[in-house]
Parts: sequence; C-alpha cells; structure tokens
Amino acid sequence: MDNSFVFVTIFGLLLALGNVASQAEAARAFFVFGDSLVDNGNNNYLATTARADAYPYGIDYPTHRATGRFSNGLNIPDLISEQIGSEPTLPYMSPELTGQKLLVGANFASAGIGILNDTGVQFINIIRISRQLDYFQQYQQRVSALIGPEQTQRLVNEALLLITLGGNDFVNNYYLVPFSARSRQFTLPDYVVFIISEYRKILLKLYDLGARRVLVTGTGPLGCVPAELAQHSRAGECAVELQRAAALFNPQLVQMLNGLNSELGSHVFIAANAYEMHMDWIGNPQAYGFVTSKVACCGQGPYNGIGLCTIASNLCPNRDIYAFWDPFHPSERANRLLVQQMMTGSSKYMNPMNLSTIMALDSRV
Repeated sequence: MDNSFVFVTIFGLLLALGNVASQAEAARAFFVFGDSLVDNGNNNYLATTARADAYPYGIDYPTHRATGRFSNGLNIPDLISEQIGSEPTLPYMSPELTGQKLLVGANFASAGIGILNDTGVQFINIIRISRQLDYFQQYQQRVSALIGPEQTQRLVNEALLLITLGGNDFVNNYYLVPFSARSRQFTLPDYVVFIISEYRKILLKLYDLGARRVLVTGTGPLGCVPAELAQHSRAGECAVELQRAAALFNPQLVQMLNGLNSELGSHVFIAANAYEMHMDWIGNPQAYGFVTSKVACCGQGPYNGIGLCTIASNLCPNRDIYAFWDPFHPSERANRLLVQQMMTGSSKYMNPMNLSTIMALDSRV
C-alpha cells in the first residue's frame, strides 16, 4: 500500500478526532431561567394549571408527545442547545437529572412566573424566580459532590445562561383584571421602573452565583399575540396598552443591562431584542413563509386566541406556516427564527453582540 495514502488516512483520522474533541470542549453548560417561553417541563412535576403536558402540545416534537414545552415542538432553549453543540438541558425537577447529565446544565424555568412574586398567583404552585435561584444554588452543591467545588465554579463561570422574564408581569399581573392591585398602586411608567429595579436585583444575584454570560430577552410585542387580539382587537390591530408596556419596558431593560455591564467591567449581560425579532414577521408574515401572524394554530374563538390549546381546540394541519402555536407562544418554526437572530443578528437585535460573537470570544479564553 502507498505510504503517502496511509499517512493521509491517519492524518485525516487525527484531524477528525481533534474536531470531535474540540466540539466536546466547546459544548459548554447551559442554564435556563424564566417563564413558559423557556420552560421545558418543570411544571409537569407541580400541581398547577400552567401546564403543557397533553396533546396537541408536542405534536411535532421528535417523540410526538407533550413534554411540558409550550410549543408544537422544540422551544428556544432546545434550539440554543442545538447551536452551541450541547444536548438539550433537562428540567431541574426531572428525576433523570443526575450524574453526568448534571454537567450539561439544567432548566429551572416555570410557566406563569414573572419578575415579581405576585405575578401568576392564579396558577398557584409555580417556581418563582427567587426559588429558581435557590435551585441553582442547590444544583451547584449537587455538582460539587460530583466534580468538586473548583471544577463546579469553573463549569458555572464558563456556562451560557438564558433568562426570559417580564411578559407575565404585564399579562398576568398589571393587566390581568381591570383595576388590579398593581395598577392601582402604580401608573404604567412607574410600574416599569419598579419591575426593572427588581429585575436588576435578580440579575445581580445570578452574577453572585457565578454567572458570567447571560442572555437576557426582552418581551415580545405583548399586544400582538392572538390572546390579546381576541380580547382587544377589532380589525387585527395590536392591543395599544400592552404595546405601550412593551415599548416602555424593553429600552429600560437594555439601559439597565448596559449599566450593570459598566459596573462589572465586563459584557456579562447580553440583551436580545425579542420585540424587534417578532415584529419582523408580525409586520410581514409572508416574507418569512408564514400565512398568518395573527391566528394561532391551536385554540378557539377569534384568532384562535381564547382559552387554552387542548384536544378540543381548532388545530392547523401545517404548523410551519403559523407564527403562533397557541394564544401566547410562537411555533417551533418561529422559535427557530428567533434563535437565528440571537446567533447572528445585528445590533438591531443583539446588544452588545450576538451569540456567535460570544462563542468565538469565549473559545479563545
């Protein structure tokens, strides 16, 4: 046999093995905090009404079964895991989250929660953000028992975190009922200032717990989801008050994150402009391959925006051409568009940089 052929073959094998090794090293731990947009099954383990554990949820998931994700298939954390070369994180409440699986990370998110502890009280038993942070601390103790405290600190410091909060503080608190307790206590501008200041404390606590790269998503266009169109829209226009809330909240969130980064002397917190990302296809659904951004695939009533998505709901045959899966949550395909912008989007969408830039920077350290 030709020696040069043997050399090339061996060299090719070594190169391939090197790539596998570098991919394994690049797969950093991933932690998720927040609400139903990012919950991947924690609420299945709780006595709460905020659950996505029955058909048709999960209809397009690889197993075609409901998993607790508020999606027809994969959700945002799954798709980020895909992009960073990691397997999907398990819900923290899952009994399967043990041993080596702990090193992949964990998802602490719980549908219905907000920045404030009184958000989502109607769902009764949900994992409020303060409890999610307690669980993160508990997680670190469990991993320390596995790999030691120094390696655990390194794993957390080098991890990517995602936190998605804020929408429920409007939809399931301030605007939940006319004259809610919070709307009597605060005007909308003052309420936004208040929840931003509370959010700041949460993010500082995450930093204290070792987080050094945190993706923080703003709220989407709250007034444009099918649930709000069904209640407030006459001709498909977005609900003005909720749009006003999002327009006040999102810029102040970015300002607060920039302020924190300046104080910490590092780009710890990365703002993802979910509002602009959504508005691209809400404004022009056809350009993104959707037939509609107003009607949910699964639901009932006007815009399929009333009630929950259940077996009794109207269900569209092709989920890929609907921007919204249910009255509140994007379809898997819409989630893919959101994650693509997080990965490669310009400064219009990601501040101060996108996820691809973060990955490149962190791989050099």
